[in-house]
Amino acid sequence: MVLKLYGAPMSTCTSRVLTCLHEKSLDFELVPVDLLAGEHKQPPFLAKNPFGQIPALEEDDLTLFESRAITSYLAEKFKGTGYDLIRHENLKEAASVKVWTEVESHRYNPAIAPIVFQFMVAPLRGNSPDQTIIDANVEKLGKVLDIYEAKLSSTKYLAGDFYSLADLHHLPYTYYLMKTPAASVVNERPHVKAWWEDISSRPAFKKVAEGMNYVKK
Repeated sequence: MVLKLYGAPMSTCTSRVLTCLHEKSLDFELVPVDLLAGEHKQPPFLAKNPFGQIPALEEDDLTLFESRAITSYLAEKFKGTGYDLIRHENLKEAASVKVWTEVESHRYNPAIAPIVFQFMVAPLRGNSPDQTIIDANVEKLGKVLDIYEAKLSSTKYLAGDFYSLADLHHLPYTYYLMKTPAASVVNERPHVKAWWEDISSRPAFKKVAEGMNYVKK
């Protein structure tokens, strides 16, 4: 069995899967996809992901796309390897993980993604950040983080007192957010800030963050 991940380390979706692979202590091959050259829109890659979005994961005769589906697959199939990201031995804890992964996907991501796009991606395309879009989504994100602040005042992590996919899925976009002026939306909430400092200091993510270079160091 050879796991092949097609993607770009700077991509939030690719880095989400990379972090999971490292947390699970899995051997894999990263096959770089050149976004600037448009390789993700070419037939060889479209055969792996028809939507032309990275990443894609190959394992023998199985091909998966969509980063959250990939991380869930890896966490379930290799639940006996590396860190348990889904709490597979505790039904209630596992259910809580699923709840908060849904929150990330449907509440957190839609608010944070436009902010990161304006600060990080728009300049690469020769455009200035649109402050109107940033302000509107910072307000949306703040409302989500108010709920996080309340939750994290009673548990160390989102799903409980254990790190899980629910936390891992937040890492890539928040990493980029914290390099922008909008980082204040996290820093002004003490429990959210402590949570972020905790999850972003994990060795698996620190290894991945080395390749997340939208911002020059």
